[in-house]
Amino acid sequence: MRYVSTRGDAAPRQFCDILLEGLAPDGGLYLPERYPQIDAARLAALRRVHASQGYAALAFEILGLYIDDIPAADLKAICEKTYTAEVFGTREIVPLKKLEDGLHLEALSNGPTLAFKDMAMQLLGNLFEYELARGNEGKGEQLNILGATSGDTGSAAEYAMRGKRGIRVFMLSPHGRMSPFQQAQMFSLQDANIHNIAIEGVFDDCQDIVKAVSNDLAFKRQYRIGTVNSINWARLLAQVVYYFAGYFQATKSDSEKVSFTVPSGNFGNVCAGHVARQMGLPIDRLVVATNENDVLDEFFRTGVYRVRGAADTHETSSPSMDISKASNFERFVFDLLGRDGAATRALFGDALAKDGRFDLSGDARFAEAAARYGFVSGKSTHADRLATIRDVRQWHGVTIDTHTADGVKVAREHLQPGVPMIVLETALPIKFAAAITEALGREPERPARFIGIEDLPKRVQVLPADAARVKRLIARECE
Repeated sequence: MRYVSTRGDAAPRQFCDILLEGLAPDGGLYLPERYPQIDAARLAALRRVHASQGYAALAFEILGLYIDDIPAADLKAICEKTYTAEVFGTREIVPLKKLEDGLHLEALSNGPTLAFKDMAMQLLGNLFEYELARGNEGKGEQLNILGATSGDTGSAAEYAMRGKRGIRVFMLSPHGRMSPFQQAQMFSLQDANIHNIAIEGVFDDCQDIVKAVSNDLAFKRQYRIGTVNSINWARLLAQVVYYFAGYFQATKSDSEKVSFTVPSGNFGNVCAGHVARQMGLPIDRLVVATNENDVLDEFFRTGVYRVRGAADTHETSSPSMDISKASNFERFVFDLLGRDGAATRALFGDALAKDGRFDLSGDARFAEAAARYGFVSGKSTHADRLATIRDVRQWHGVTIDTHTADGVKVAREHLQPGVPMIVLETALPIKFAAAITEALGREPERPARFIGIEDLPKRVQVLPADAARVKRLIARECE
């Protein structure tokens, strides 16, 4: 399996070549040259694997379709080390819960940091450690991970990488814009290899800095800069697995179809669903649920992709989706445009930089976003999510977080008779306690290991939104 850039870099690479790299040299994102196809016989075999051997075995089968430069026995061991009941709290790893007729919740937040990001990040940490250990003739290498988080990626990455040999983490977050619990999860870590940097701005400023540093090829090579954001193909690939697991739990026959609703700001989680659908998983619809920062919903309704500046990026009660530049959206548009790298570069490298928008409403291929690729969308507001949290609690006895509430609200608008709808859970409610308390009049349940976390000492540096300042900090810490 070889990987190419969405912006036309024609030099194909193997999986381990891109695992530690992040962005392609031309600024694009990596995708496989082709999506492996799952025919009826293979789908039936995967169902049997999942039923008899569990999630780790399913992960090995799917990852193995994309990774051929790690020995199979090693990849299998990595999957078995990652997806355990001890790490994820349940043997099923991603159990499915029925809310009401036709509507299910796939639990993705049982990992160490109580968010779906753990599903991929735990695997990524083990892959990084494996690859670094076998590099340089077994002497080991040093990787400096630079990431940006709107809330959950940061803690998931740091918990996955803390104590890992040969790895430093530099995590950027928007200063004061995450929930107190999210900040405490990250900033309370005292591990020497973890560096938290609060950027005076919004998430998009953090993301822009990561891209700017990654595009400085000399600096990137000198300091061995890698990324754990969903621009990293390995992370997105790990997320493909739970679409298969959700499908198998919601259906009894491989002739059935399901739909998925995905709360989405950066388009990474739902892009993994797009990959699964392109492989042949019987997905009917991929429903993109946004909050008040509705850049993605606007595109799927109108064909116009219009990013917002910091002043127009709303601070909401589902803060992990307070994003106006969806990095992974480029991967889908690359497929939508027939994998035309030059056309993709013209949109994401030129039009967005010049105008902050592009318009595909007049392109006949835009209709294929729904007809061929299954995408539809919807939007939720603060009032909507509070009402949904109350409703789900009253009628089903289940407390959901604010992002998952956005998903449930939009999912209900797109239900179809006979087609199960699976909402991907985003996080456990305690991560957004203020909004849950506003909705229900009481704070959500808190796992014992996180009691008092907000009161722990904080280890964080505040910097302006300046890539040069971040590079100087990285260089200093690497001396």
